[in-house]
Amino acid sequence: MPLISTGVITHGARTGATGVGAFNVVQIEHAQAIVGGAETAGLPVILQVSENTARYHGGLEPIGLASLAVARAAGVPVSVHLDHAESADLVREAVRLGFTSVMFDASALPYADNVAATREITAYCHSHGVWVEAELGEIGGKDGAHAPGVRTDPDEARAFVEATAVDALAVAVGSSHAMLTRDAVLDFALISRLRDAVGVPLVLHGSSGVGDTGLAAAIGAGMTKVNISTHLNKLFTRAVRDYLDTHAEAADPRAYLGPARDAVAAEVARLLGVLARPGR
Repeated sequence: MPLISTGVITHGARTGATGVGAFNVVQIEHAQAIVGGAETAGLPVILQVSENTARYHGGLEPIGLASLAVARAAGVPVSVHLDHAESADLVREAVRLGFTSVMFDASALPYADNVAATREITAYCHSHGVWVEAELGEIGGKDGAHAPGVRTDPDEARAFVEATAVDALAVAVGSSHAMLTRDAVLDFALISRLRDAVGVPLVLHGSSGVGDTGLAAAIGAGMTKVNISTHLNKLFTRAVRDYLDTHAEAADPRAYLGPARDAVAAEVARLLGVLARPGR
């Protein structure tokens, strides 16, 4: 299955009132699990590699090329996306490697500087056929750089999209990064107002903190791309811990990483079903 543009997935999902799952890759087992879950569900999926993960691996290329290889071998449409990149150089590397989309995050900058930096990145990416997501209205819980409680203003969002020509917009509507409990309270009325204000798909970051009912309602209100990372990492870690608790002699990492991969694959398949059939 060839790689496809994230824009193709999200625009198609938006017009069909369904959502698409975007799950973060930390190591190759995550990429395999996410794609395996998508194949079980028979639905498209987005593999995301964050700037923090690239740093963990000593650079984007090792984990990026592994994710691209897993995506290209998939039996369902898969795209590979650079998540939360603050570095323009990293964006350019992702484009060179063959990523089909990037999320450029200049939200910590003053509004005018965010617009200018994002517009420049968007022009570069579009010249290479790469789709761009940006962020407006800081989303809580990201390394202390974003203030919880911030909400995206619809009028500002419309102006930002028009000024930057981005293909999707990550908005602040009540979720927070790295939540360990699924009890975030989203502002569904604001999601609908944002949907009506901008002409591009909306992206929900921090979705690990949102329960199934909230995710379905968010899609129904107008959200399209849903980013989930911490929730899957919890399942992965729990599966490893459970295995080692009962197999104290285990030495081969494959023995405990395999069950962790299976646990994540099963949850990805379930979550994709939730996002694809909101309200059913």
